[in-house]
Amino acid sequence: MPAIVLVGAQWGDEGKGKATDLLGSSVDYVVKFNGGNNAGHTVVIEKNGKREKYALHLLPSGILSPNCVPVIGNGVVIDISVLFQELDGLEARGVDTSKLQVSANAHVIPPYNRTLDKVTERFLGSRRIGTTGRGIGPTYADKMNRIGIRVQDLYDEGILRQKVEAALSVKNQVLAKIYNTRAADVDEVVAELLSYAARLAPMVTDTALELGRALDRGETVLFEAGQATLLDVDHGTYPYVTSSNAVAAGACTGSGVPPTRIDSVIAILKAYTTRVGEGPFPTELHDDMGEFLRKTGAEFGVTTGRPRRCGWLDVVIGRYAQRINGVTDFVITKLDILTGLEKVPVCVAYDVDGVRHDEMPVNQTDFHHAKPIYEELPGWWEDITHCRTFEDLPANAQAYVLRVEELIGARVSAIGVGPGRDEIIERFPLKPAVAS
Repeated sequence: MPAIVLVGAQWGDEGKGKATDLLGSSVDYVVKFNGGNNAGHTVVIEKNGKREKYALHLLPSGILSPNCVPVIGNGVVIDISVLFQELDGLEARGVDTSKLQVSANAHVIPPYNRTLDKVTERFLGSRRIGTTGRGIGPTYADKMNRIGIRVQDLYDEGILRQKVEAALSVKNQVLAKIYNTRAADVDEVVAELLSYAARLAPMVTDTALELGRALDRGETVLFEAGQATLLDVDHGTYPYVTSSNAVAAGACTGSGVPPTRIDSVIAILKAYTTRVGEGPFPTELHDDMGEFLRKTGAEFGVTTGRPRRCGWLDVVIGRYAQRINGVTDFVITKLDILTGLEKVPVCVAYDVDGVRHDEMPVNQTDFHHAKPIYEELPGWWEDITHCRTFEDLPANAQAYVLRVEELIGARVSAIGVGPGRDEIIERFPLKPAVAS
């Protein structure tokens, strides 16, 4: 029946889309279970002899696989205008999007939450979190405060109006009196949301029921996390996190599929480390080497275009991700970016005020003060983009992978050696075997 969860093991942008695409031909459903259009996946596909790049935000990467059903689960917050723009962009490029299913229980991002997100970040100044300003956080806050708007509300105008009025009775006071910003108009908000209803209707369904039935039929379901472990609202580097659960456990709450049905957890680990936004980053490089990683790895946000902060691989974080997610398989991506380095440093522990920490410090103050303790591994000069088996890799590249595998405590089952769809080495099958 396999149910597979795919998560990021760092601060995001690890290349989850590539792993999803690798599994796409053998997966029946791909489910996005958290986040919104505040993150992006880049997938590169060979088509008609040319490489085509697709940047996905709200949509699961599985939408690019013709035999796969893409699902947006209840744990996602949806900016419907962005969803339609993304669908239109794919359809214009010949991608069939007709199979998309959207949970009736997913929450909708109303326009006033986008406004609130942006003005709040400006107000915070130096204390800002570094959000994308797309209304994600305020919409999750509304969900917890029980004043949120769900997809199903678009099909009952009376309920929709009541919910918008209830939310704006408070939010308009905040916008006008605290942030000196124009208050939102109830009629305008309701009219905008209702304008999406007809087109969205064929996609809306009970996705939890559909996924449960798919697993009962013995079909394979892949759950794809937005963001990553260190951005999880509970287990990440709080408060510099996203507003949802991006760890493997979030796949259950964000989809309605119980934990007893999960067979394996695949975590994506980039061969170095990046993050976007504010917050601590022990291995961050502020020198020419950091710029080398940024330029060579094209480390600019898919959603925002912001340059990513870059640093060496941190296996303390890798071990943490393995434990928090119950990782069965790691995928290392962008190994090719390290080609040409004489030495490749790997952070194996932290020094916090003279005390060695082999695991993540328990409090954020210590993590802010953490200094990386490096182990230097020998580099390689050979082009690895054409390697398709582990044995094809240069000896030092193999040694790098094996040492990382030893340090993170779970096997490395696949290795990305280039941006293309086929530029990957699969050491071990990522899809678990099904007992007969």
